[in-house]
Amino acid sequence: MRRYSAHTICFLSFLLLVVATGCSDPDKSGGNPTLTAPTVMSVAPPSGAGGACPNTIVTAAFAEAMNPSTIDSSTFTLTGPGSTPVSGQVTYDATGNSAIFTPAGSLIPSTTYTATITTGASNLRGIPLASDFVWTFTTAATLCLPPSPPRSVSPPSGSTGICPNAVVVATFPQAMSPATINAGTFKLTGPGVTPVAGTITHDVPNKIFAFTPTASLALNTAYTATITTGAQDASGNGLASDFVWTFTTSPTTCAAPPPPAVISESPLAAALGVCPDAVVTATFNEAMNAATIDATTVTLAGPGVTPVVGVVALDGTGRIASFTPAANLALSTTYTATVTTGAQDPSGNGLASDFVWSFSTATLACQPPVPLGTAANFDAVAGSTVTNTGPTTIAGGDLGLSPGTAVTGFPPGTLIAPAVFHVTDPAAAQGELDVIIAYNYVESLPGGAALPGELSGLTFTPGLYKNSSTVMLSSGNVTLDAQGNANAVFIFQIASTLTTLGSTQVVLAGGAQAKNVFWQVGSSATLGTNSIFKGTILALQAITLDTGATLQGRALARNAAVTFDDNTVTAP
Repeated sequence: MRRYSAHTICFLSFLLLVVATGCSDPDKSGGNPTLTAPTVMSVAPPSGAGGACPNTIVTAAFAEAMNPSTIDSSTFTLTGPGSTPVSGQVTYDATGNSAIFTPAGSLIPSTTYTATITTGASNLRGIPLASDFVWTFTTAATLCLPPSPPRSVSPPSGSTGICPNAVVVATFPQAMSPATINAGTFKLTGPGVTPVAGTITHDVPNKIFAFTPTASLALNTAYTATITTGAQDASGNGLASDFVWTFTTSPTTCAAPPPPAVISESPLAAALGVCPDAVVTATFNEAMNAATIDATTVTLAGPGVTPVVGVVALDGTGRIASFTPAANLALSTTYTATVTTGAQDPSGNGLASDFVWSFSTATLACQPPVPLGTAANFDAVAGSTVTNTGPTTIAGGDLGLSPGTAVTGFPPGTLIAPAVFHVTDPAAAQGELDVIIAYNYVESLPGGAALPGELSGLTFTPGLYKNSSTVMLSSGNVTLDAQGNANAVFIFQIASTLTTLGSTQVVLAGGAQAKNVFWQVGSSATLGTNSIFKGTILALQAITLDTGATLQGRALARNAAVTFDDNTVTAP
């Protein structure tokens, strides 16, 4: 019988559009899917939510970058009673990987609406959603209040002596709709209301918006910045009135600032075993001019300086440039990434010299991360109860409970702001639903290398591992080595219990990150006294942290309780 390689099987599967779970390595050495359908990570208004503003904007955030040409009115729809379509405009925000549906007018109060993103939406590699993503929400009986105006601006209102190459920035106390803050609503004018040309960028939380003039401003001149009532929050509410401030430039030019620099890169320089679907990023020491971050200044080349085709983007902070290849990189191949001196900051300063680094891809396709959806916003989620004894600290993520209602032991336990409790509210319900989805996703992954029942003293490289019984870490450490790939994913399927004993540790090495480590437990998990654990635990039943146990990750219990006792839990 003729045998086909794993990559041939995956290719044939792609042609047949069987891409929801990808293909796995037949020799079980990695058991890693090579093609995974994109997923919707979160939506607004939340699924099942009531009291949504009638003038809301409907958004869906994906777990990865999508092909903007596939996000339109045919793939993102909103319907009211009797499946009546709602007229509106569909846009795509690459900064937050978000699809945005802006209704042409206010929705009907006290009415249920259904939002749908179809399988026509695909990622940058042409892979569509595995199935239509559908959610519903109900509008409130009345319109909502307007958002608060910016809480701070730069340059400050009334300030003088401002450098002519200044960037004008407004920071809001709440998230705003990026689609509504544009050249028509965020303006800068000089004498005689002369408009200043420029570009507008924003951060990922959609709270900080920056206007970067195309050229330096005139010396010793008064300027007026205006954000109009057309600027709306995420619910579609516009500012109550125009927000205006003024500043005056310096009579002389300012001293030239130092050139920008790349301070970190991913994959790391000289990294081995990099996933072939890796996204290449470069982080700068300051915000950059988005107009100078493109395919000519951020490049990737393979053997023989063969250019790699891909999409270049700058994130909302202006500091992280990414290169997303149009197709998976070749296996066992060395690639060279370059950021040229053409990359400039808003003042027109370019890098002092080209920033160049190389990395090598893995011999096998890598495991994609687990789609957590809104569960990624939580440090802990439980189905029945959350119990604590002792001064437990929860930091970096929220605490959720649904459908249970009993949370005890807070205080003495504390949640460090901005972390909050979500108990039987829509956010908790959605979080618990996303825990179930993530648990089922991991449990159903095919293949996987053998995972021993005792982890003490062992080292694991990235991939999928499976044990059909119980797993323990009874002494010493277990090491997860990413081999220089900061995006490497580790997934452990455990059919029964996971138990760590006192003072044991999960150690991350070679650039491994806790956010990319997942432990699916078919029963319950217990972290021993003073143990240190890394990664997200997805347990079918309960999760217990004994006295002094530390978790850098998430405790997500599908059906039962999460129990703390003088612990420290931080989001990965």
